[in-house]
Amino acid sequence: MIYYLAFSKLNLKGLLMKDQIHPILKNLTENSGKLTAKGRIIADQVIKYPRKVIFMTTKELSEACNVSEATVVRFVSQLGYATYSEFKQSLRDYVDTELTLLDRIDIADLGMPGAERLRRVIYKEIDNLKQLYETLDIKALSRLIDLLQNSEEVYVIGSRLSYTFAYYMGWSLSKLRKNIHTLKGSDTTTLDRLTMASPDSLVVIIATSRYTNELIKIGKFAARLKCTLVTITDSATCPLAQFSHETITAPSRYIPFIGNLSAISCLINYISLELASRMEEDIKAHQKNLEQGYLENDIFFNVKRTL
Repeated sequence: MIYYLAFSKLNLKGLLMKDQIHPILKNLTENSGKLTAKGRIIADQVIKYPRKVIFMTTKELSEACNVSEATVVRFVSQLGYATYSEFKQSLRDYVDTELTLLDRIDIADLGMPGAERLRRVIYKEIDNLKQLYETLDIKALSRLIDLLQNSEEVYVIGSRLSYTFAYYMGWSLSKLRKNIHTLKGSDTTTLDRLTMASPDSLVVIIATSRYTNELIKIGKFAARLKCTLVTITDSATCPLAQFSHETITAPSRYIPFIGNLSAISCLINYISLELASRMEEDIKAHQKNLEQGYLENDIFFNVKRTL
């Protein structure tokens, strides 16, 4: 027998207050009065068991709620989603921001054989790259590359896991042009650096779930300074999106155990290559100077010098 949780606007508003920016909660609140009795049963299931629903097909969700698959499809449509997959992606993003490290262990399925785990990890990353290709906003990405080419200074900022991406992006861009600064969100001197930045500076913040408050604070600060702010993230519901000039999203189809690396890394690689193609002649002098510095300071292993 299905356990039926009394559906009410009050319950949903309580959830909305907890996370005011997430669209799936907003959609459930705004459309609660339009739902049929069966639609309310589905909504209750989503609210009470979101971690289970993200892994369910339309057939499985309909069976869990004792309704037809057509009712599930209508429910998703009433919430404003074009497809069930789009609905699940939004729910996945919400669940991802709520999960603790202990929660992630519970859903990681660590008991499977190592070879099977390897296969699943690789195929999940392939799926994430396919989703990146299918959903990427090319026009927004092109505008970002224009900014990277023409801004006087560029500040790339990350925190915790996202600092890995920020370092990779900053390191790559520094091989193409001058005035690239890579900063840590956990370092309070980042605020000092932004205060002294040129008004024409570009600030790129890379933020991955679970989104850190320090990056949100830095994003608000950069916006107040009237710097151009671009956010690269793994979800369109990232809190930084609300005050960014551009948001570039590399979504994941799966809840990560620690983090998803392939999509954002691939995106950064493309950005570097595209920028290099636009600056092909300009970067030669810059790279020549870099190579001269490497040579003079014996930075890299050189087989000729060891013979």
